[in-house]
Parts: sequence; structure tokens; C-alpha cells
Amino acid sequence: MNASLGKMLILLGIVCVGAGLVLLFWDKLPLSRLPLGRLPGDINIEREGFRFSFPIVTCIIVSIILSVLLSIFRK
Repeated sequence: MNASLGKMLILLGIVCVGAGLVLLFWDKLPLSRLPLGRLPGDINIEREGFRFSFPIVTCIIVSIILSVLLSIFRK
């Protein structure tokens, strides 16, 4: 039990460090030029003193990509 919990915490730490590095260098990555959050079907409402954004299509695309990748690596 303790060994598996330790491995899980180490993996979680590695994922957090990786996500932090991606966020830190996002502007320098080629992926930053993708129109994520600005795809057709994403909801963006801007009014005076108010801004609402709900990237529904972007969420669906990211979910599909992650599902495919996880199914490939799970095998």
C-alpha cells in the first residue's frame, strides 16, 4: 500500500512539474499559435464591464485527443 501510494505521488509531482513548465514556456512553443479557445462554436460574450468565455468545442477536441492517447498508452 505505501509503495503504490509513493509511486502515485511521484507521478503526480512529475505531471505537475511538466504542466508548470508548459505554462512557463507556452509563448515560445509552436502549440501557442493554435486557435484553442477561439474555434468556431466556442462561446465568447463581451460586453461593457463583463466578459464570458466558454470554449465548448475546444473542450470536446481536447477530450477526444486525451481519450485516444490514454487508450493507446493503456494497452
